[in-house]
Amino acid sequence: MSDKRSSSASGDTESEAPPAGEAPSAADRKAAKAAADRAAGTEYQLPKIDISTFIFSLNSAAYVQLGLLEDPAGGKRERNLPLAKQTIDLLGMLEEKTRGNLSREEENMLRHILYDLRMLYVKEKG
Repeated sequence: MSDKRSSSASGDTESEAPPAGEAPSAADRKAAKAAADRAAGTEYQLPKIDISTFIFSLNSAAYVQLGLLEDPAGGKRERNLPLAKQTIDLLGMLEEKTRGNLSREEENMLRHILYDLRMLYVKEKG
């Protein structure tokens, strides 16, 4: 395997550009946008990672899998009930394994999200 990066005069390495006539990959476009954002001082800030954002992320995934929200990657609504069930079961396992270690607000949020998702799953399955 050979290194296809080239070195500049300053010793920095950079990736080769895609061959002529070939469109850059999604990863190349994302890296270019991140570099442009850093240069412009407008780097995107991700939300703080905590149990609440993790639970909300799984909740959003379940909504997409239930076909209730558009898939952000494809822009289409598609139901995948087995995957939705697995995500709901994952949240249930999280509730069980974190019992006694969450704040009252976090416990209530998880309990309500699980109830809502389970009811939506039954409605979509029926």
